[in-house]
Amino acid sequence: MKNILPILTLTTLAAAASAQAAAPAAAGLNYNRVGLGYNTDTKGYSLSATAVLGSSNFWVGASSTIGGNGTVNGTDSIAIGYLFANVYAGIDATVSVASNEAYGLGLRKALGNNFEAAASFGRNSADNNVWGAELAYNVSKQIQLAVGVSDAQGAASTSDITVRYNF
Repeated sequence: MKNILPILTLTTLAAAASAQAAAPAAAGLNYNRVGLGYNTDTKGYSLSATAVLGSSNFWVGASSTIGGNGTVNGTDSIAIGYLFANVYAGIDATVSVASNEAYGLGLRKALGNNFEAAASFGRNSADNNVWGAELAYNVSKQIQLAVGVSDAQGAASTSDITVRYNF
């Protein structure tokens, strides 16, 4: 009886994943992109990239920090995740596992008029919870500008400005 919750959870995730097979990731929001960000608090830069694998809903990502104040320089990460497209009311959800014992959950929604919003929750190897929120504007089909904030447990919140290229 005590194993019923994990079994129900796995069954539900498996059913959702199989239902996603009929709806490929390119259902509106683009997950094939590279970005250059600037952290206004640490004065450092970040590089990031994500790509959906073929016509599946699996994706891979990588990121790195460059320069800046403090110990953020050279923070590198690779991740693999799964995209649940249009989970509810046009919201996409992603789950991911990354290097250095990190995992995350992300939500993303197109708001209309070329705007989109994103929210995320993650846990990193230092057992810190990390919350994030972002508002983005699609200048064109390929170019996106975004402003985001993140708050890590035990650290000051930070803000980022990012330019992305969708491919």
